[in-house]
Amino acid sequence: MEPLTRLITIDRSSPVPLYFQFAQQLQRLIESGALAPGARLENEIALADRFGLSRPTMRQAMQHLVDKGLLSRKRGVGTRVVNNRVRRQVELTSLYEDLQRDDRRPRTEVLSLRVRPAEGRIAAALQLEPGMDTVELRRLRYADDEPMALLENHLPLGLADLSEEDLAAHGLYALLRRSGIALRSAEQTVGARRATAAEARLLAEGRGGTLLTVERTVLGDGGRPVEYGRHLYRASRYSFEMTLTAP
Repeated sequence: MEPLTRLITIDRSSPVPLYFQFAQQLQRLIESGALAPGARLENEIALADRFGLSRPTMRQAMQHLVDKGLLSRKRGVGTRVVNNRVRRQVELTSLYEDLQRDDRRPRTEVLSLRVRPAEGRIAAALQLEPGMDTVELRRLRYADDEPMALLENHLPLGLADLSEEDLAAHGLYALLRRSGIALRSAEQTVGARRATAAEARLLAEGRGGTLLTVERTVLGDGGRPVEYGRHLYRASRYSFEMTLTAP
């Protein structure tokens, strides 16, 4: 690849702040693939000298891209371009399947697997009487050894025989299909909120970082609910894609 000094131009007569000029052009290089995931950048002092910018200006530009999830900083490693974010089509697939399809090496840490009575929203989504037992599972999903999503799922008790070993090695939907359960459709709501301290710690996000929220009820044969999920995704690493058609 050509040196950055040939690819990024700073216009000092422009009203656009210098840090934003640099950050915007560097972002385009990352998103176009000109700077590949994992590429290492020079330190801020060297970059500032090369482009004739002050160190605070260069620091602001780099922090802007770190906050957007395009760069990562690690002591002893330096500043690198992060792996491309996961772009997920709005289809009835599991995150595990999507990561496998994109060669992102999914890995799962099972945080808990237990029987709990259904209350409130969970009971309503699964069409169960309040107090009826459900299987609750909480998992932390990784992509390329980087935490990506915090998953909480509820299933009617007795629907499928699940073990922590199976959940660590396979996606939930694959396990349900293996048990003979058809997944026909789903109702899903996507939103966003700030991470709690515990969520930020698990997902390696900054305190109060933005998370995408997904609430999904999966229906099987006859419209019977078979799974209700509440998932949290790192907004800096994950996005949904959809195709819209005119009426």
